[in-house]
Amino acid sequence: MASLAVMLAGCGQVADLSGAVAGGGAAFASSNPAVGYAIGISVRAGVTAGMQVVMRGRQRAEQDALAEAIGGLDPGEAGSWQVRHTIPIGNRSGQVRLVRVIANPLAECREAAFAIEGEGQWFITTACRQTTGWKWAAAEPSTERWGSLQ
Repeated sequence: MASLAVMLAGCGQVADLSGAVAGGGAAFASSNPAVGYAIGISVRAGVTAGMQVVMRGRQRAEQDALAEAIGGLDPGEAGSWQVRHTIPIGNRSGQVRLVRVIANPLAECREAAFAIEGEGQWFITTACRQTTGWKWAAAEPSTERWGSLQ
């Protein structure tokens, strides 16, 4: 478990390290530090953008799992939710309780409290029914646990 924590701690440094290696290699190969700097910055920006796309997809999967669980509950009813990612890092599960159904002529919405296993906190969110199913309706998560995805 400790090795996994060390590996995940390095995720924030991947873009910086990639940019430094690419820039250093380009500067060495071209004998021009300006070329190395430009390539290093470009690689860093590309890696950062790619990682953000992946992380947003993982966040969306978690939110969709919660919304589906919320959609299947009656007011006051409790249930469980879970998300299993293709790469099994960051799989989550927990409890969810439907607090209320929100009467809205535009869409059927529900407010729920949910907890993530092992975190000991409860959070409030809203899910609304769309043509494709239940979806997370909060514009942005309001908790630190989403990290850079806010």
